[in-house]
Amino acid sequence: MTFDLFEDGRPESMGDGAVLLRAFAQAQATDLVEAIDVLAEVAPFRHLMTPGGKAMSAAMTNCGAQGWVSDRRGYRYEASDPATGKFWPAMPPTFHALAVRAAQATGYNGFDPDVCLINRYEPGAKMSLHQDRDEPDQSQPIVSVSLGLEAVFLWGGTERSSNVRKIILRHGDVFVFGGRSRLYFHGIAPLKAGDFPGVGQRRLNLTFRRVAPI
Repeated sequence: MTFDLFEDGRPESMGDGAVLLRAFAQAQATDLVEAIDVLAEVAPFRHLMTPGGKAMSAAMTNCGAQGWVSDRRGYRYEASDPATGKFWPAMPPTFHALAVRAAQATGYNGFDPDVCLINRYEPGAKMSLHQDRDEPDQSQPIVSVSLGLEAVFLWGGTERSSNVRKIILRHGDVFVFGGRSRLYFHGIAPLKAGDFPGVGQRRLNLTFRRVAPI
């Protein structure tokens, strides 16, 4: 593994259509965190079950036209929250605008996300290497926003066995990937303990995607 840490705030190419935007969302981070807490009152965070029957260590919820869910039936998107039977809460306009702006800043014009996965990591939580491949149109990029505690992002390649780079993601950083990197394996190393001002002992992650055909 190699370790990457960029400090100067410039967009950093991660290769093959992936770009890291340091502190891109920092100016509106407080509003984003407050909005997440409001959304979680409507659609609470929960630890989803993998098809193999294991609970995910990161808790999650959704907002937007559909939500990503997982259980013994598999991974999929559904228009309503299985826990309540209600539609997922609407995506806040500020969320949508941020995702569009980040996509444009990295050369992905025309991105119109209709779903946002919200992950909550607490100390020790992680995300194993995986591909984001449940979206029908994989020509659309993914925009990922980091809030709260610092995380080690694992950035691989087209195979699970590909070499993995370790990239520090901090409060307000945005990672955009599409094109050839759209199906790269990626994950989050176990989160270290800490207490981030205004966010607490957690890392929040907004992941914007397009699910419905354009």
